[in-house]
Amino acid sequence: MTTAYGPQRRQKGKDTAVQGTNDSSVLSKVSAAVHGYFRDTFLQHFVCKVSRRAPLINRGYYVRWKAVDQCVKRFLQVTAECPLRQILSLGAGFDSLFFRLCAEGCLDHCVVFEVDFPDVTRRKCELIRSNDALREMLESQTTFCAKGVNVSSAQYRLVGCDIREELKVEEALRDARFDSSAPTLILSEVVLTYMETKCSDAVIQWAAKLLPQSLFVLYEQIRPHDPFGRIMQEHFQKLNSTLHALRQYPDIAAQRARFLEKGWECCECVDMNDFFLNLISEDERERVQSLEPFDEHEEWHQKCSHYFILTASQGALMETALLHHTEAPSYGLSCSRSVLTARPVPLAVEGLGMSCCSISEDRLLLTGGSTRGGRSSSIRLLHRGPEGWRNVSVETSADPGVRLYPTATVLPTGGVLVLGGRSSPLSPAKGLLRVTFDLSNPLSSGESANICVEPTLCTGNAPTPRWRHTAALCKHGGDDFLFVFGGKNQSKVALGDGFFLDLRLMQWTEVPVGGAAPVARHSHTACSYQGGVVLFGGLGANGAPLGDTTLLKPRDGGFTWESISVCPRPTPRYSHCACVINDSLLVVGGVWLHADDVPGVLVIDLKCGRSTEFSLDTSSVPRPLMLHSFCCEMIGAEEPELLLIGGGGNCFSFGTHLNPQPISINLHPALL
Repeated sequence: MTTAYGPQRRQKGKDTAVQGTNDSSVLSKVSAAVHGYFRDTFLQHFVCKVSRRAPLINRGYYVRWKAVDQCVKRFLQVTAECPLRQILSLGAGFDSLFFRLCAEGCLDHCVVFEVDFPDVTRRKCELIRSNDALREMLESQTTFCAKGVNVSSAQYRLVGCDIREELKVEEALRDARFDSSAPTLILSEVVLTYMETKCSDAVIQWAAKLLPQSLFVLYEQIRPHDPFGRIMQEHFQKLNSTLHALRQYPDIAAQRARFLEKGWECCECVDMNDFFLNLISEDERERVQSLEPFDEHEEWHQKCSHYFILTASQGALMETALLHHTEAPSYGLSCSRSVLTARPVPLAVEGLGMSCCSISEDRLLLTGGSTRGGRSSSIRLLHRGPEGWRNVSVETSADPGVRLYPTATVLPTGGVLVLGGRSSPLSPAKGLLRVTFDLSNPLSSGESANICVEPTLCTGNAPTPRWRHTAALCKHGGDDFLFVFGGKNQSKVALGDGFFLDLRLMQWTEVPVGGAAPVARHSHTACSYQGGVVLFGGLGANGAPLGDTTLLKPRDGGFTWESISVCPRPTPRYSHCACVINDSLLVVGGVWLHADDVPGVLVIDLKCGRSTEFSLDTSSVPRPLMLHSFCCEMIGAEEPELLLIGGGGNCFSFGTHLNPQPISINLHPALL
């Protein structure tokens, strides 16, 4: 039977799915609180049991909690002298805001109103009534009811109502003794975006008209069109909880304009990278970074770039409660009109944190990394024959061990030197491995390759074990050296030391180096250039990407550091790859914070310092292409192309995405 009942049932199903996001959210908040990211002893009373979340999830919910808490505390500060102030939480779910603020003594002459679906508020009402710790925060005269105003006390009112129904909301708030003339904070944490956009716009406009002294605090998603954003949308669509607002308001500029157009006088909006780096103190950031072993930097920054915190104000007093931040630095990108084409290579290879190197014109060696099956101790070999690239079965003489983010360097005398890496953020790999192979084997189809893996002992003062470092060949005194720089380990968030390995003597050797050394960093690149090394980018110890270009130049008796002035200034990035062709440094992919799309290919002329950004045409790539935690190698001398292998990561709680096959990029337009 086809009636209006069908659409109503579908909408009811969507509403139920949205309500389910509350249960998942409160579990994650409890995990973050239990692990010390913030203090909230009341959240645990809203869950059946405490579940441990991954450090990435804990950090993500911490920054959400911190942003909302900072805005709420600022509102309470600027309204401290007001005889009455209110907090109106829309779609509050099982949030513990009232109980926490009450315990902290922050709610003098303040009333907290929470509005959510009646099914949610009834459940919350029963939880509060049956829990001693929660009920004790309310005075004895508190009333509990199965519908309407489910909980009513002097400072807390829990209201069951669909916030899309404006007239019913106003009526329910009147019943709850809401005073529209009092200074009011309206809070919405990932609520409005689940509504049809016309409904969420109506809520924003309704609040602007109803509340002449008010502060609106909104936490939601942005940037739906890049790879992370596409995966984020797919996740919520699978949950039957479409993010509607993203279509019309895809970035912070659109969100700011939205509030101003809907009647709000002032509006400030920042993404969570800006908030974490600029609106949280350095001491607090260091405290958070010390709580758990952590090495998901790319996923953390991508999550933060896809969420924002917004404050909009009505009235002069509320304007003083707005977020205040410094504008992100601008980079005068020189963008080429030419677009580099990215094409998938028909070969099943995936993984992140791998290292690759070309051991002959037709063979690539892959070491370390992690796949969907977990961290890998395997060494893989790719061979290009008349029919294209294929995987070659490999038999190794020894287990190389698990190594994420190692380096693999082809030695001038043959073989590959594998240095560093980790099995977990608490377990760096120790020692060096030498990998050798027989290049005379033609590798016929179906034939396996024998690879010798053996530890290499070196004398001298070796670098401390590390990962996310770089290793590049250089020349000193006519001999070949391996220069190792930066990285991180279990005790340092970023390293800034450099080491020279004499490859003839296999001895770590002190070599004089003058000039101002680059700051500590990891996830940068280092390429051999004119007997020295050129460094670019990376992630600094303060958690912010770097965009500097520095040469380690040979000089009499040693080397000297020399900074290259690049114009236009490249956008800082890390977890990229790089190679040198003639006098051009090509930087591919990576993670950056202040741009609307993912990085393509940056070309820096090392002679004159001129930079040019090339975007990538990925229309022929069937899945979102994530260009971080990948490796690349330049192949072909006359018609050079880049082969990008692996990459991807955990997209917060939205699932894991690994690039399923290599990508080939034709470099010809970038080298003209």
